[in-house]
Amino acid sequence: MPIDYGPLTALIGTWRGDKGMDIAPDPEGVEENPYHEILTFAPIGDVTNANEQRLVGLRYHQSVTRKADDQVFHDQVGYWMWEAATRTVIQSLLIPRAVGLLAAGRWAPAPGPVVLEVASATESDDWGVVQSPFMRARARTVGFRHRVVVDRDTLAYEEATIVDIYGGRFEHTDTNTLTRG
Repeated sequence: MPIDYGPLTALIGTWRGDKGMDIAPDPEGVEENPYHEILTFAPIGDVTNANEQRLVGLRYHQSVTRKADDQVFHDQVGYWMWEAATRTVIQSLLIPRAVGLLAAGRWAPAPGPVVLEVASATESDDWGVVQSPFMRARARTVGFRHRVVVDRDTLAYEEATIVDIYGGRFEHTDTNTLTRG
């Protein structure tokens, strides 16, 4: 029996984009980094938890390269999961700065592109952030929002990581438009 990945079906494949913009905190204000990236989503099948909850998932890997020096400056791995019974989309992610999170949102079918929106916050009992003591003390992630729009072979996203850093709160944003293939 084929696995129904629900809205995640639209993500499957390898995507490339060179229109990325990273707006990050800097001790003097703001740093802007144009980038290109490769983003790959691979099906992993279904998972049943305690014989009650059924999830289906995609494993993903995101590699982001700064245009200015052609160096990878962000590497991220995780899963996108779909729970059809509750119409919940879940994103888990890890970055090698010792930060991980679970973000979620509800999804309902609508005409047109597939739109996935998830969020996470440190004060959430359900969809939270885990970070090392170093990061918590110096660049504490307090929230995360991610919006992905897939229209056939075009994927566009906007994400914001809300960080307490350099004595204030900063909304670190990333946007890009990618093409499958």
